[in-house]
Amino acid sequence: MEIRDVIHGVVEVSSIEAQIVDSPFFQRLRNIKQLGFAENSYPGATHNRYSHSIGAKYLAQTAFRTIFGGRAGLLKRRPKTAERFEAVLRCAAMLHDIGHGPLSHTTEFAMPKVDKLGLAQLACLPGKACVFSGSRQADHEDYTIKIILQSSLTAKLRRALGPLGAEPIHIACVINEDIYCPDSFFVDEGIDYRPVLHQLVSSEIDVDRMDYLTRDSYYAGVNYGNFDLQWLLSHLTSHVHRNKCYLALGHKAIYAFDDFLLSRYHMFLNVYFHHKSVIFDEMLSRYFKSSDCDYEIPSDIESYIFYDDYHLYTHLSKSTNSWAKRIYHKNPFKMAAEFHSGIPQGKDHAREQKEELDRTIQGFKNRGIDYIVKTTTGELSKYFRRNERVPIFVHYTSGIGNEKFYPLEECTDLFQKYANTRSITRVYTPKDPS
Repeated sequence: MEIRDVIHGVVEVSSIEAQIVDSPFFQRLRNIKQLGFAENSYPGATHNRYSHSIGAKYLAQTAFRTIFGGRAGLLKRRPKTAERFEAVLRCAAMLHDIGHGPLSHTTEFAMPKVDKLGLAQLACLPGKACVFSGSRQADHEDYTIKIILQSSLTAKLRRALGPLGAEPIHIACVINEDIYCPDSFFVDEGIDYRPVLHQLVSSEIDVDRMDYLTRDSYYAGVNYGNFDLQWLLSHLTSHVHRNKCYLALGHKAIYAFDDFLLSRYHMFLNVYFHHKSVIFDEMLSRYFKSSDCDYEIPSDIESYIFYDDYHLYTHLSKSTNSWAKRIYHKNPFKMAAEFHSGIPQGKDHAREQKEELDRTIQGFKNRGIDYIVKTTTGELSKYFRRNERVPIFVHYTSGIGNEKFYPLEECTDLFQKYANTRSITRVYTPKDPS
């Protein structure tokens, strides 16, 4: 089976992957917009989670073969082991977004508490509380694990992966590092390969980001997300540290990585956090919190198949709620003022901006004009916020037989330069203030 992709060209789909593609859960992704409300700002940004998932799968297989396909690589030394690792990785990349709700991240407000999904019996890593229990609100990642492990897709995955000795739990383990693996599936010759497989799906240099930055910038018609994808891919490698295999990057691509990191940062500030997307998200949130809102996303995973963008818009079209009507008829609150933190830098400017924001709000209060204040916060990376982060290494070579591996944070100063978060505070009113 082959799929023609606008970004990567012809993408081959294996017999295992074809069963995923043909499933109702995966086909549902055709009706989930990748960028939610972004099309209101960027009319071309109507692409979906289906194409992104196919793209992530393609990049995962490319990255795996780059890392383990060398003369002494796992593909040559242990082809059977490499085959099952690659198959599970490709499935994980395909399924990493399978749990997204209508309009992608936008409708997570309407998801139930995570304990309603019935995932609490999953064993998590020793010493860690189960991430699927408690009263927190579920998100798309929880639904992803539910679909992989406890849905009508699960049996299909089990049958398809069976000849390789793999199970759906192994796909879940690649996607979510907190899930306990019940066997030694990822261990070969005393080395645990789960860390590097997980990092290829979710890390500072993962195939998810590589695809969505390239794809989103293309469809939005902007250049912010452009980076040297092929150079970055071609310099991926691995490093075994304390019997665990981690993702590594050749030192010649460290500047490409810097560009990759900045591309994502600028896409958030300019596209994902565009003022129109922000206010539509806020209006939908206010609708979900309204007393007359009767929209909720089900915990029953088979019913979830029918919850896509069309389902949500059909619901909004029938509602008499003012927020629902504004969303459906594309009539958002208009931005009246915008304040960016750190531009220019200095405490005096921050104080001046705060005073100006207060004056703006007070002016609307005095005139009896309704308003919404919304602050959006972005940061370059969450790499250092994790208590037990899975490290990424940089591979330095200088001459024959002379090679060293260094932690990523020791090889770039971007983490330090952009350590502070950047926030954008906007004031919206029902009508154009002019």
